[in-house]
Amino acid sequence: MQDISCRVIIPALNEEQSIAKVINDIPNGMVSEVVVVDNGSTDNTVAVAKAAGATVLQEPLRGYGAACLRGIDYVKATSPATDIIVFLDADYSDHPEELPAVIAPIIRDNMDMVIGSRALGNSEKGSLTPVQAFGNWLSAKLLRLLYKARFTDLGPFRAIKFAQLLALDMQDKNYGWTVEMQVKAAKNNLAFTEVPVKYRHRIGRSKVSGTVKGSILAGYKILYTIFKYT
Repeated sequence: MQDISCRVIIPALNEEQSIAKVINDIPNGMVSEVVVVDNGSTDNTVAVAKAAGATVLQEPLRGYGAACLRGIDYVKATSPATDIIVFLDADYSDHPEELPAVIAPIIRDNMDMVIGSRALGNSEKGSLTPVQAFGNWLSAKLLRLLYKARFTDLGPFRAIKFAQLLALDMQDKNYGWTVEMQVKAAKNNLAFTEVPVKYRHRIGRSKVSGTVKGSILAGYKILYTIFKYT
């Protein structure tokens, strides 16, 4: 990418079977650095990620948002001139090869933020649980009702201008991370859009949707965050 500095942040927790696949599927020459933030793995995630060429950081505080914040702090300290940050999941449910399509609206149309929408794209049957699908639908309705923001998904695969990301002053350290970003983008009048992305069954068990407790806590936190900023 000529004159564009793009970095990828990947939160990871016990993803030794999938993390190399995620890193290796990111198109060559598209990003300046891949940053994997290990969130307390007890397997070989760290070693596998390093072997695949990623910069690996440690974030002992458990939580998706905490890991993302650690990655942001690292980029801010080491590469403040970064133009675009891309967030990807470590479980290989996203399709990293679609990164060019996700960042294209930022480069081509000067969008501030792009969400990879699984609702608009093709998802493998069963890759989204009924609870996830309903939660995304309900969240989209509430975001439109309360913030006049048209979203179809809270998808983890997303890109945002780094300067705008810093201005959002992200705070959530766990389940509310993705929706906090979308709520704050709407409240701060960022230019945002969605692009369709594919989605598949993750490798391994989900730490959130794979348990009843995780699903309930995530649902509560997402709804809490939506209403928190009204």
